[in-house]
Amino acid sequence: MTVKQDQLDRFLFEDRNVRGELVKLCDSYQGILDSYHYPPIIQDLLGELMAAACLLTATLKFEGEVSLQIQSEGLVKYAVINGTHDQKLRGVARWNEQFKLPSCFADLFKKGYLAITLAPKDGERYQGIVALDKPTLAECLEDYFLQSEQLLTKVTLFTQRDDNRAVAGGMLLQVVPESSETSQARENPDFEHLGHMMNTLKIEELFSLPTEEILHRLYHEEQIRLFESQPVTFSCDCSKERSAIALQNVSKADLLEIVAEEGAVVMNCQFCHQEYRFDSIDVENIHADNVVVDEQRH
Repeated sequence: MTVKQDQLDRFLFEDRNVRGELVKLCDSYQGILDSYHYPPIIQDLLGELMAAACLLTATLKFEGEVSLQIQSEGLVKYAVINGTHDQKLRGVARWNEQFKLPSCFADLFKKGYLAITLAPKDGERYQGIVALDKPTLAECLEDYFLQSEQLLTKVTLFTQRDDNRAVAGGMLLQVVPESSETSQARENPDFEHLGHMMNTLKIEELFSLPTEEILHRLYHEEQIRLFESQPVTFSCDCSKERSAIALQNVSKADLLEIVAEEGAVVMNCQFCHQEYRFDSIDVENIHADNVVVDEQRH
């Protein structure tokens, strides 16, 4: 039996006022890793951020985007994963390549924080910030939900790499508040029991078993409603035309000078590292308010 990867599953405990999500990433995760030569611990960080972004977007009640962005004064300066409501992800990381990276999550950052930005297509943006002062990203996310949403949340995140493939995934449990008093509760015996069982999930099970069997193994005594799976993809919306629009802010004289000295104006997408080159004809088109460029010419 082939176990489906690159999918997110949502489920609900019928009698417990607890919801859950489970995500498995393979090709979508590899798509980000293929865009740049990341060292192993940065690969793990991006995989965990990617799984976390999937889990967070699944909690949204609107069409739009979620951004998980790490910034710090330590070895890792910047890492971001952007995800949409339809589970299209892209991401990038920047770190100090002059120093040897540690093997511990917490040692990657100095004065680090995670900013979670919700950007609905219709409505106002919202941003919450949580310090990266816990041993794992999962624990930082649990703290974020408790601080900003007053919701008991349990998160587990996985990454695994070998010569053949890299996989990432995770699981989230969250209390479904029945009232404002419920949402602010710090203790919930039902939730604690379900979270304890979730802690027994192993990465080998996550990627070798279908979601139905995983949930049965963990919660065979529970009544669970499993919703339709949602596919997850690595997707970057960059294009030569969008890059050309950005170049409208640079004077034609400056662009033509670059072309004369270097042969072309070169722009690279920070997410997928796709390279776009613009010659003198492109520059003339850009500053004639005609940014439609021929993608096939270069």
